[in-house]
Amino acid sequence: MATDLDGTLLDSTGTVSSRTRRALRRAREAGADIVFVTARPPRSVDPIAAMADVTGTAVCSNGAIVYDLDTREITSTYALDPVAGRKLTETLREALPGVAFAVETGRRILVEPGYTRRIVPDLPYTREVQVACDEDEPIVKLLAWSATHAVDEMFTAAVAAVEGEAEVTHSGGTGLLEISAPGVTKAGTLAGLCAERGVDPAEVVAFGDMPNDLAVLAFAGAGYAMANAHHMVMAAVERRTLSNDDHGVAAVLERLYA
Repeated sequence: MATDLDGTLLDSTGTVSSRTRRALRRAREAGADIVFVTARPPRSVDPIAAMADVTGTAVCSNGAIVYDLDTREITSTYALDPVAGRKLTETLREALPGVAFAVETGRRILVEPGYTRRIVPDLPYTREVQVACDEDEPIVKLLAWSATHAVDEMFTAAVAAVEGEAEVTHSGGTGLLEISAPGVTKAGTLAGLCAERGVDPAEVVAFGDMPNDLAVLAFAGAGYAMANAHHMVMAAVERRTLSNDDHGVAAVLERLYA
């Protein structure tokens, strides 16, 4: 079972409901391997894993990191080349005037001037830099933010501008794009884990709500869009469940593991 977190497993208050915890426990006891597949970095996955009582593996930062929830160690990293990162920022500054950048390293976030998006949860892990991609740290995710552009418009413009030189997606943040190395996606990293464990895609049940979940929902034998999902997800995914506030993940697991 592969599940996104925000807008999917978590309700609107950022909580894993008691009903969802019971459903996850039932699935685990029946032999399911539960994998978080999220845009979040490891540091913000740990408390959710504790809340949900889930152990094992998490796919973090849109597939750029494989994280062991038990040892709290990053086991694999698929980073964006710094030279490519600098080129991408130049391309996107031209395509999206006024955009500013930050870099997620897997351990912390590097923020350049102009990136004024609220980063309260990450504040203890934040370092201000002059140019985000000029630091000698891994770029597991490049963040492009604008206070004036709508995220769907940014996505369309960015995909056209980068011409396949990076993976561009978003997870619902206002004016925020998330950019990874070419070929690095939630689905690609999940597929690698499944291959290692001898799990056929047809055996995978997945849940998601945002464009960065689309490939995972397509990969899974049974991919479910949340009722609160982005319009791109609703248009592409046939299977539906209830919203995150109505325990949509639990509703499906209760049927599967009755």
